[in-house]
Amino acid sequence: MSTLSPPEYGPPDLPGLEFDPFLADALEQGPALKILLPQGDALAECWLVTRYEEVRFVTSDSRFSRQITQRAFPTMNRHLIPMGASVSFIDPPDHTRIRSVVAPAFSDARMKKLRPHVETLVAELLDRLEAAGSPADLIEEAIAPLPLTLVGEIFGIPPAERPQIRRWAEGILVRPRDEADAARARALRDEAAQYFSDLLGQRHTTPTQDLMADFARAVEEDRVSEEEALAMASLTALNGWHPVRNNLSNMVFALLQRPQLAESLRGEDISVPRLVEELLRWIPHKNGIGQPRVATEDVELGEVTIRAGDFIYVQYWAANRDPKVFACPAEIDADREGPGHLSFGFGPHYCVAPHLARLQAQVFLPALFARFPRLRLAVPADEVDFQKDALLRGPVTLPVAW
Repeated sequence: MSTLSPPEYGPPDLPGLEFDPFLADALEQGPALKILLPQGDALAECWLVTRYEEVRFVTSDSRFSRQITQRAFPTMNRHLIPMGASVSFIDPPDHTRIRSVVAPAFSDARMKKLRPHVETLVAELLDRLEAAGSPADLIEEAIAPLPLTLVGEIFGIPPAERPQIRRWAEGILVRPRDEADAARARALRDEAAQYFSDLLGQRHTTPTQDLMADFARAVEEDRVSEEEALAMASLTALNGWHPVRNNLSNMVFALLQRPQLAESLRGEDISVPRLVEELLRWIPHKNGIGQPRVATEDVELGEVTIRAGDFIYVQYWAANRDPKVFACPAEIDADREGPGHLSFGFGPHYCVAPHLARLQAQVFLPALFARFPRLRLAVPADEVDFQKDALLRGPVTLPVAW
């Protein structure tokens, strides 16, 4: 038996969309391996699972609990900033109960009805981009406003107040370097919580037809507590903007470096939904390894035993590169068929709004490349700066010309 100490993991700030070499190596080593992460002032052991089938197993097995906030645990983020009674740290059946309030607003049926509006909104944003003139920052002119507008409309947030969602997301969804960073993020979290508390209070007295009104009714009917409603509202609003802003930017960045693929999209020679799914699989969307689970009893996982009390992380982006599941996983194959990716998670904690994210990409990408047939990066790809210390990877700006 090897006596080597487990490797220490620290999420790197990688250039562009480069895949984390530590995770690539972990994927080759086996379905589960021990790593070291900070816990307080020391390092502690935990498990990292990277392969597709094992990730699906861990994320859907009730013996691995997400209720971890009442205990110390090893984490890549020394300064955890949970969003109140967040469903991220709650197991079923309470997790299911809270999600049931928000899920209907993002159902597939709702998104199909929303599609014409998204198409109109995208056309208006591309008008704005063209009016800005070449070169321009695609993120600022078109990408960032798209999810911000949609999230604002779904929640019933007035247009003048929607930029706050962006400010909160950019300040909270980060990896704090020190306690001062963490204090600033907590202050923003509390500011967001107060805003949604005020908005919820308005819906109690003046009902409307939006998601905040749904939360208010759920509180009045004792389906969720006010604390649960506010945590879910904050989490959903911030994640309704930030991941979409980054992932759309990443998709365009990837396509602009693959002219043949962009031309196929422009010429309607490929399936847009299939291309979007492949980009979601291929793009390493997050930095690091996310949030852990804890084993509530001994569980056999491949050739290892996860002991009760052990903490275990899964890495969806590594699972999306599992060569046993995806042929040539490091390549973007617009015709790829087979198992679905895990970019929206798996099991009870599956993303609450994947249909909205897909809808925006399916509408925005073909419209962008059809509208601007000569679209290109205005700077070399290696000069596109990517966000530092961000939980979600994405360029700071995306200078384009046409």
